[in-house]
Amino acid sequence: MSTPTTTEQDDLQSRLPDPAQFFDEVATIAGAMSKATRNGAIPQTTISLVQLRAGQIAGSTYHTVRQTGLLRKAGETEERITAVASWQDAPYFTDAERVALELVEAVLTPNPFGERVPDELCAKASAHYDDKALWTLTLAIGQICFFIPVALIAKPIPGRPLGKNYSR
Repeated sequence: MSTPTTTEQDDLQSRLPDPAQFFDEVATIAGAMSKATRNGAIPQTTISLVQLRAGQIAGSTYHTVRQTGLLRKAGETEERITAVASWQDAPYFTDAERVALELVEAVLTPNPFGERVPDELCAKASAHYDDKALWTLTLAIGQICFFIPVALIAKPIPGRPLGKNYSR
């Protein structure tokens, strides 16, 4: 499998135009969510790891490419970035990061046998995160869940900066 060339990448088209031209509130919502998750209660790296895993689970190339780029820009190693897909047996993550990844998987993966987020998982998360941090992590998961349908339906162009990721 080859990586698209720049010319092929330039030919990519979004399905829909930028929603900001129809809804001023989208920028407000995105900004508020970003501000809430960047409150310092948990490392930004953890948020990006969680959002990368959410993009992988949802099958969103846009979010996977975006979060991978943010992690690289933040200086994360290729081992940690690529191991997010198999974090359960990868030696690169802290216990706190592991529980955050477990939490996003629980939220996004149907459980035919019970609650998606059982009390035991919440207790495990509470052992690593205080209330504000756990709320921050919850909002970070909510933030990516808000934008997953946008990426899957509208198909913004992966790898392009915000505001330039729509072709229409």
